[in-house]
Amino acid sequence: MSFVAVIGAGPVGGAAAHAIALGSAFREVRLIDAATGVAEGKALDIRQSGPIDRFDTIVTGTGDVLAACNAEVIVIADAVAGEDWDGERGLGLVRQLMRAGTRAPIVFAGAKHMWVMEAAARELGVPVDRMIGSAAAAMAGAARALTAAEANGSPKDVAVSVVGRPPGIVVAWSSASIAGASVGERIAPHRLVALTQALRKLWPCGPQAIGAATAEIASGLAFGSRRQVSAMTVLDGEFGMRHVAAMLPVDLGGGRIRQRFIPTLSSQERTELLNALEP
Repeated sequence: MSFVAVIGAGPVGGAAAHAIALGSAFREVRLIDAATGVAEGKALDIRQSGPIDRFDTIVTGTGDVLAACNAEVIVIADAVAGEDWDGERGLGLVRQLMRAGTRAPIVFAGAKHMWVMEAAARELGVPVDRMIGSAAAAMAGAARALTAAEANGSPKDVAVSVVGRPPGIVVAWSSASIAGASVGERIAPHRLVALTQALRKLWPCGPQAIGAATAEIASGLAFGSRRQVSAMTVLDGEFGMRHVAAMLPVDLGGGRIRQRFIPTLSSQERTELLNALEP
């Protein structure tokens, strides 16, 4: 039975578990937190919303981290205690999962998980194509929403890539479009600058936005997706860098990142991107 394990029943973890359950792509979602009662309570609350939201995904709560080991996808979110799985604590969690034998792709849903992803690749040898950050993926959704509002259109009609290393976020306006037309034809250059500045102030996005992005990524990893997503990935030679986390458009499927893409960038955008990736 396919299931997703969400480690951390804090605001982001709860939102991610709900969004994954709502998508009905997986048979079960396991919400895991040391505060077992809270994890079980949130799982019950999500499960009871099923008849209203019309999903029948099984949602359970537990305090056992090792319950994640056989998951098809593992999501590392935020603990109820308010602590992010960042720094050595986050690296220790990944080490524990690796020692338990998991080979599932890991989705890092926290805004502070960049260092953990880099250290896991460098120190633990976790394959870079099995790690992806979803907090950054939410920024692409925010960019589409801001662009659509500026053009008085729909986010569904906006195609735009967001790259960089938060808070150094670069929007690829030179290759962005609205309903097939160049963004530059619909929005004045000075307004694009203002939109970029506004987007940078939104980092990190809220739990619901991150939860929705996490659900999309989990589904793409497990079942494949025809849609590229802008998400955090660990570079493996791109721009001459390795073990550096950066946001790029990626193609997902087969439990891994199948391909990373570098969008068409103007010379100024490329310079800004390289500056953002500098240690």
